[in-house]
Amino acid sequence: MPDDLETLLHRASQRDERAVAELLEQHLPALRAFVRLKAGPMLLAKESCSDLAQSVCRDVLENADRFRFGGEPEFRKWLFTTAMRKIADRAEHWRAGKRAVGREQGGFDEQEVRGYQGIYTPSGQAAAREELSRVETAFGRLDADKQEVILMHRLMGLSHAQIAAELGKSEVAVRSMLSRALAELAEAL
Repeated sequence: MPDDLETLLHRASQRDERAVAELLEQHLPALRAFVRLKAGPMLLAKESCSDLAQSVCRDVLENADRFRFGGEPEFRKWLFTTAMRKIADRAEHWRAGKRAVGREQGGFDEQEVRGYQGIYTPSGQAAAREELSRVETAFGRLDADKQEVILMHRLMGLSHAQIAAELGKSEVAVRSMLSRALAELAEAL
């Protein structure tokens, strides 16, 4: 039986490799999706989504012993807040021009795509890249408020009440906003 999140987090902070692997298995897909959607094209043209997510994971694991466990929603909020801080730091780094332009790369992270080779054929990989691009484009066309409410609910796993508290809105308003945002995204796709 898998350990609960608090136990996993404690064991991971003690450098237990199995606990780290289990934590990553549970949270890495949502973290990568969050990073890919929040980082923006400028940053993703310079750094891979996997590198950013890995850096967030390292920061979280290094500071896991400082986290006061308040349940999974609090952990996810901490994880995604750490991700936003990392994205902001890296974007500022690149805006400051501290890196060589010749190292720039664009497009999809091939290491991420290769990670799914056991599942997809080459044509399946191309189709998956096209679908990912389509979803990112459609998501990028949403208003910032709609993007935020989708991320908070679908990736961060926050309840309607928690989102309402974060945004200073009523729970009914959040439900309505989320519904409209998801409908708009579905229509665009």
